[in-house]
Amino acid sequence: MSEIILITGAAGGIGQCLCQHLIKRDVQLILADRDAARLQNLCSSLGERAIPFAIDLTDEPQIDGLVDFIRERFGRLDVLINNAAIVRVEAFATRSNASIRQELDVNLLAPLLLTRQAIGLLEASNNARLVTTVSIAGIFPTMESPIYSASKFGLRGAMLALALELVPRGIQVSCVLPSATDTPMLRQEAIDGGNALQFMDPPQSPEDVVRTILRLLDKPTLESAPRRSELWLTKLAMLFPNLLPRLLPLFQARGERGLQRYLQSLEAQGLAERKDGKWSLVSKG
Repeated sequence: MSEIILITGAAGGIGQCLCQHLIKRDVQLILADRDAARLQNLCSSLGERAIPFAIDLTDEPQIDGLVDFIRERFGRLDVLINNAAIVRVEAFATRSNASIRQELDVNLLAPLLLTRQAIGLLEASNNARLVTTVSIAGIFPTMESPIYSASKFGLRGAMLALALELVPRGIQVSCVLPSATDTPMLRQEAIDGGNALQFMDPPQSPEDVVRTILRLLDKPTLESAPRRSELWLTKLAMLFPNLLPRLLPLFQARGERGLQRYLQSLEAQGLAERKDGKWSLVSKG
């Protein structure tokens, strides 16, 4: 019997890579994303076992509609992968309330509401798994994107707590905590002058993150990361939060150099260009 898998943010960099791996298995994919055109193109490339579902995850009735569709069509859900996220690089002191709410809604509230609505469908499965893409920013604060960090801190905490409630109900809960990953979202963040610390090392590929997600699907554990050393180092650093104001500036210069190398690599690939000292992404039509 095919596994029924729902993936949010399916048309993004990690989402598309994950779909291309999962479709090789005996699965039925329900792919949710707000970009209807990219989602349709993705599903066309994957074949009939991939169903597109265009959705604004900040709209609660649309979440209800997605869950109702799965209930009526399949009657159960074997895997829910909360993968959708956004990041806004704006000065906190001047950004709008609406911008703050949108980032929290997409990154924190939407996965919690979807998870709550999907519990009944997951309980109908014989092997239910809930996997959420969090971030190293859910452990270690990111200076230039405090709302993103807040949303990921909250999401990680919620999933750790939900595991205590859901595992006894037959639902395995896992979190994957990637660091910087070379996706369109990271490229835009780099162009906008995002958190330089995440560029101290070259960004990992979506494949690295997907391998971790697949491992969690096959052998669920509560928390894992593509770069496990980073997971332990960030946890260790947060044992001494009062030292952060002194430690972070020491790494800032290295991160800034890494950010410039990353932008230059994007330029070499034809993905970014610099005009009059300003970087911008190159449209691929």
